[in-house]
Amino acid sequence: MTRRLVLLVWFALAGFAAAAELPNIVILYADDMGYGDLGADNPESKIPTPNLDRLASQGMRFTDAHSSSGICTPSRYALLTGRFHWRKFHGIVNAFDAPVLDKEVTLPQLLKEQGYRTACIGKWHLGWNWNDIRKPGAEPEKDQRGRNFFPPSAFDWSKPISGGPLSHGFDYYFGDDVPNFPPYSWFENDRVITEPTEPLSITPQTAEGSWEARPGPMTKGWDFYQVVPRLTERTVEWIGEQKGKEGPFFLYVPFNSPHAPIVPTEEFRGKSQAGGFGDYVVQTDDNAGRILKALDDNGFGENTLVIFSADNGAEHYAYERVRKFDHWSSAPFRGVKRDLYEGGHHVPLVVKWPGHVPAGTVNDALISQVDVLASVASIVDAKIPDDAADDSYDMSKVWTAKAESPRQSIVHNTMSGRFAIRDGDWVLIAGKTGAHSKVPAWFDKDRGYLEDGLPGELYNLKLDVAQQHNLYSEQPEKVKELTALMDQIQAQGQVRKQSEPAK
Repeated sequence: MTRRLVLLVWFALAGFAAAAELPNIVILYADDMGYGDLGADNPESKIPTPNLDRLASQGMRFTDAHSSSGICTPSRYALLTGRFHWRKFHGIVNAFDAPVLDKEVTLPQLLKEQGYRTACIGKWHLGWNWNDIRKPGAEPEKDQRGRNFFPPSAFDWSKPISGGPLSHGFDYYFGDDVPNFPPYSWFENDRVITEPTEPLSITPQTAEGSWEARPGPMTKGWDFYQVVPRLTERTVEWIGEQKGKEGPFFLYVPFNSPHAPIVPTEEFRGKSQAGGFGDYVVQTDDNAGRILKALDDNGFGENTLVIFSADNGAEHYAYERVRKFDHWSSAPFRGVKRDLYEGGHHVPLVVKWPGHVPAGTVNDALISQVDVLASVASIVDAKIPDDAADDSYDMSKVWTAKAESPRQSIVHNTMSGRFAIRDGDWVLIAGKTGAHSKVPAWFDKDRGYLEDGLPGELYNLKLDVAQQHNLYSEQPEKVKELTALMDQIQAQGQVRKQSEPAK
């Protein structure tokens, strides 16, 4: 064998070995699941979550983790870009809206550059370029309630649609885009693969809460109850398809559940002590368990980094759940989805990576989902462009219990013009209330929440995790300090420091 051939073989083997050492990466992302719904986080939860609790016992559970927003689209944007959503927008992508992602560098794009196969299976909710398939002159109609919707005939469903997952770093996509938004159809890659031929015409009885499906095109025979099972089934299939393939994979699984419409299948009804929502959380936990089992069954379990979290807190139905079932989805915090209070964005977070993240550990470090991008980039030795991931801190050494957290502050936001800042133990809400969803009077009375008429709210979470004692008038210097810090972060961004790759 010539020296040149020996060198070529050596370099090829060295490259293969390096690729083989990179972990597979799986993100499981629940939808509208509160911190207090997970048994590992809340011993008093009335909802059994054995699979996610087991995951927590096998990795590191964070007690002070936050989504970027209290609603769906912004949190997904922040997770995939490492950038707080409020630097660009605030609200959700509505039915047939354009993408919120433009030229931002995303996590799957970085991973593809490192040789990863990338897939997204589940709820996308970041928009598509619907004009690609909208017919010339097509206009929305109105339903019986006066809501605008496009009829099925407004689109050429045979054409590809840009702007979705394949336009932003994913090699493969399967899902229904958004569970309660049209089109009610299956997507695969950049196409709708089950043509919607009729307008939404079904309103099945939900297990809890309102029927929240928006009007619009629907595939004939669409069954809302079977959406979540099919997504899990396809995820398990995709994992099996990776067996024997060269190189690592990244799998992003944004669940449709337990978001409304709350439609647990029959096998899960009555499995919790927290009503229909609780049963839907049980089903979500079971789905996560099936996916984790598929990783093990196909030989990926020992070299896979698994991250579990949720996009925001539980929907406002959580208040009635307290009265009916004595289960508080936001426990031990105040507030629900959309709120600036902790319950809106303080979410479960578990990180598992055998041999790297110590099993059975609990970490109280402040962490945001925007930190996932820089942390994963460090682990796979991917360089982040200077103009990307403005707000992402490298937490890889925090995950492996080798360093203190570099994050001190987070600027919270859901609705335009309403902000809060967390710094150390302190939270300043720059407004008269951190609530957006209407809070029942009986709940405020029972929990000791009283209106004080102050222009803002200030809490020390170390002393007052339930945010009951407003210190705004008592600590004017702290209010001034936090206001200045919030203004600084909003104007300049935070300094991202990427450490050496995690070992």
